[in-house]
Amino acid sequence: MKTNSTTVSNVKQGNTSTKLHNSLVYIRQHWQLYVIFMMPAFLLTLIFKYAPMSGILIAFQDYNPFRGVFGSEWVGLKHFTRFMTSPDFMGYLVNTLKLSVYGMLWGFPIPIILAFLLNRIQSTGIKKKIQLVLYLPNFVSVIVLCGLVRIILSVTGPVNLLLGTEINFMTMPEAFRTIYIVSGIWQGAGWASIMYTASLSNASQELKEAAVMDGANILQQIRAVEWPAIKDMVVIQFILQAGNIMSIGFEKAYALQTDLNLPASEIISTYVYRKGLIDGDYSFSTAVGLFNTVINVILLVVVNKIVARMNEGQGL
Repeated sequence: MKTNSTTVSNVKQGNTSTKLHNSLVYIRQHWQLYVIFMMPAFLLTLIFKYAPMSGILIAFQDYNPFRGVFGSEWVGLKHFTRFMTSPDFMGYLVNTLKLSVYGMLWGFPIPIILAFLLNRIQSTGIKKKIQLVLYLPNFVSVIVLCGLVRIILSVTGPVNLLLGTEINFMTMPEAFRTIYIVSGIWQGAGWASIMYTASLSNASQELKEAAVMDGANILQQIRAVEWPAIKDMVVIQFILQAGNIMSIGFEKAYALQTDLNLPASEIISTYVYRKGLIDGDYSFSTAVGLFNTVINVILLVVVNKIVARMNEGQGL
């Protein structure tokens, strides 16, 4: 038996190496074809992704638009020091972290729960209708969404009419985070559940039926049969979201901002916009944006290592 299994494995390895060799020979013989098809994508990536990265040099200069990137005065870490010693630094950092961390804690489990619930609907027609309703908010523009939120929560809006009050929720700093997070969950949870729903299709129906026959309740079925099918997807999504903790969308935060809720709504990305495009302080705003990006990369690497240790060495 051992000899037969060894022979089969050797045959499979031989077939794999042969296919790989044949593929390499084919690519070598027809390299012009691959160059023709890959060149446009390569050039677009180079021009629009890598070339603009040279702009980070502005963060280390007193940038002058007339002198250009290579003619401006080099100042080193001056702008980074200015930002981190600013009295507003901790406020912007804390606001950014609170929105991101709270949003992840509340928003990350919702798509998973939705996927489990959708997977238990037997009727295909009803399931498709519910999915349509859940997916639709994702196609609403962020600006349109913010406009709807402002109307609903205005003094004369439906919420105040229902409660019999005259509260302007958009001017309350303590309400901003709740509004931001809840509206984000409503818009994105249904769409985010697609990946988990697709992963659940790989769950063994035989094991599920066996679990039902053994008397397993719904939670036991999920833990024993359905959870293993989406575990890897959950880990990957968690790592990616945790690595983007500092990357809050600028558009939504800025569109929901008012002069009175600034203590809670002013985050790093809106601060970069104000300093860069409104005040024209290009070097300083670039330094702040680069600081934000570096923190994201560090978080991504750290979270990936932590999850890999907790998940039997499996990370990104």
